[in-house]
Amino acid sequence: MKSLLTTTRVAALALGLAVSSPLISHAQKNYKPTKENLAAREKFRDRGFGIFLHWGLYSIFGQGEWYMTNANLNRDEYSKVAGAFYPAQFDAAKWVAAIKASGAGYLTITSRHHEGFSMWDTKQSDYNIIKSTPFKRDILAELRDECRKQGLGFHIYYSLLDWHRDDYYPIGRTGQGTGRTKHGQWKTYDAFMNAQLAELVRDYNAEAIWFDGEWDQDINPGFQWNFDKMYAGIHKINPACLIGNNHHGEVHPGEDFQMFERDVPGANTAGLSGQAISKLPIETCQTMNGMWGYKIIDQTYKSDTTLIRLLVQTAGRNANLLLNIGPEATGALPATAIDRLEKIGKWMKTYGKTVKDGVREGIIPPQEWGVSTQKGKTVYLHILNWKSRMLSLPLTEKVKSVVAYDTRRPIPFQQTKLGLTLSFDKAPSEANAIDYIVEVTLH
Repeated sequence: MKSLLTTTRVAALALGLAVSSPLISHAQKNYKPTKENLAAREKFRDRGFGIFLHWGLYSIFGQGEWYMTNANLNRDEYSKVAGAFYPAQFDAAKWVAAIKASGAGYLTITSRHHEGFSMWDTKQSDYNIIKSTPFKRDILAELRDECRKQGLGFHIYYSLLDWHRDDYYPIGRTGQGTGRTKHGQWKTYDAFMNAQLAELVRDYNAEAIWFDGEWDQDINPGFQWNFDKMYAGIHKINPACLIGNNHHGEVHPGEDFQMFERDVPGANTAGLSGQAISKLPIETCQTMNGMWGYKIIDQTYKSDTTLIRLLVQTAGRNANLLLNIGPEATGALPATAIDRLEKIGKWMKTYGKTVKDGVREGIIPPQEWGVSTQKGKTVYLHILNWKSRMLSLPLTEKVKSVVAYDTRRPIPFQQTKLGLTLSFDKAPSEANAIDYIVEVTLH
């Protein structure tokens, strides 16, 4: 993920300024998604909610996933910590069960973050969890198998940049103090990446590849990532595998879903999501606390109310929410993260059908009071902030009935050519602290 350290590009985006990338990122030319790919996109949208897992050697330090570059740690010294990586508490079955119980439909796990360490038994490098740690268990394989067993989608994050290898060259704007040489052979790194991606798609059955780090080369004009070859290679192995890229820019040809970071689509409060909204399936990622990777002092967890409302706001903008957890080096999910999963899951058992499983953004666009979602002729009004007993809606389609989702009690309404007006016994914000849901059935 992108650090919140300020950069000139992020600052420009935060101000709403146009930013032209100097990269030449040729993507998959003449890409036409297959029938299988289009079906996978719909399944992705139906799942609606996923859990992101940032886990790697950086978890040992407990300083977040960017610690290697932020502290300018020498890559040779940093890599020695692999000898201490033994997450004895890791239990793929428990992780997947906790995630599924939250109402999430898939998980996304970091296979290799910017530190360059591979969390699976890759044949392309010995710098991996099997060859370099005493743990010697393939956590990606274990999570893949449990996802399949428990009915959860399995997505894989993959970093394009690498603070460890010399052949990630030219050096980008991050990782400049990690002790790499000042020269390298990009062709060998390009081949390394494509070989690893083939493993993840072919052998680990990734349903989606979540790319990150394209922005690292924006200081090197004319740099080419060769996405055309990369994307085509993935789709050749599995046409249904979805490709997304967290580049914070316009969608490249060959990508199957669009990403936003730390904001709902259309907002740009964090300065990372100024791009236009495409017609592709959309996903926005956010942290439970402040960091992506585990940071021992980061206890600023968002409340369950805030997280549930974020899920609702995201669904009301036709997007999935990918909510992040940074597992501890011990292999345990943080206790507070487990608590949030349980509380979200409790809410989802009652209200999940209003935000996932075929539900899309509603006929009423986001409003001051909240958002709407919809499935067929049923519209769900998610009233998050409304202190009046009357609510007027820009809805001209003929309404058959209006009820409170919780109690099924009819809500009086009046419809004219100008719209729909609802009358409540008391203001919605007083009735439910999280999300007051009104079910509107259209003729």
